[in-house]
Amino acid sequence: MGMEPNELRQLKQTAKELRLTVIDVMKWSGGAHVGGSLSCMDILTALYFKYLRIDPRKPEWSRRDRFILSKGHAAAGYIPVLAKRGFFPEDTLRSFNHFGSPFAMHPDFHKIVGCDASAGSLGHGLPMAFGMALGFRYQNMPNKVVCLMGDGECQEGSVWEAAMAIAHFGLTNVISIVDRNRCQIDGDTEKVMALEPFADKWRAFGFNVLECDGNDMEQVCQTLEKAWAVREGDAPVLILANTVKGKGVDFMEGQVPYHYCSGTSEVCQRAKESIMKMEV
Repeated sequence: MGMEPNELRQLKQTAKELRLTVIDVMKWSGGAHVGGSLSCMDILTALYFKYLRIDPRKPEWSRRDRFILSKGHAAAGYIPVLAKRGFFPEDTLRSFNHFGSPFAMHPDFHKIVGCDASAGSLGHGLPMAFGMALGFRYQNMPNKVVCLMGDGECQEGSVWEAAMAIAHFGLTNVISIVDRNRCQIDGDTEKVMALEPFADKWRAFGFNVLECDGNDMEQVCQTLEKAWAVREGDAPVLILANTVKGKGVDFMEGQVPYHYCSGTSEVCQRAKESIMKMEV
């Protein structure tokens, strides 16, 4: 697909604006899983504003690509992306996690236009991606399925069962991504339950592992470019995106306590001031 300098700047600017919206959502809702929403924002922005074949005017289009937010607690990042992409008005985000709102701490595809899968318990996204992708193959359809997982989530056995199945069936229409921010709700992933050698584990399951800085928009796009170029007969792709929890907010970066945060007005103001300093 290629990348023009102006397009790269626009993607960076969009990711910056969306990070500011994440902070707004945290304030409007009374609290949100902000750390992991910020860490994966560059990935979400690249997917929804460049790579995924989607049309907000036709959210049920059968030949659209599918996206599964397996790390569903990052809904505070994902749902604003859908709004900014045009699936529903951005001002509806003010109802986030309020009574009667379609937007909650985890996405519900029955309620949110443009959402392809509900999330809640971790470890279910990649199995869903496997099923969707296998179905598309049997129907001879061109759709790709992208699944974004958290690294702590990869301590779940269901992730590895799905990985084994994807590799066994050679499903190159699945693009698996891990947001490798090295933090989960209880602490550092390597202290809770070590994942390393993480990339080698995916390779042992039959995946072509592409590593990148998941908070560098240019690297994210270059890596997605390679993933999109994979064809039938190649190994399925796993993108290991090395990120920083809370990216963009200096006092949140790499800090486990900001996995979830109830932001006061003062905290939100400080967070926005930090994000505004990000270069584009």
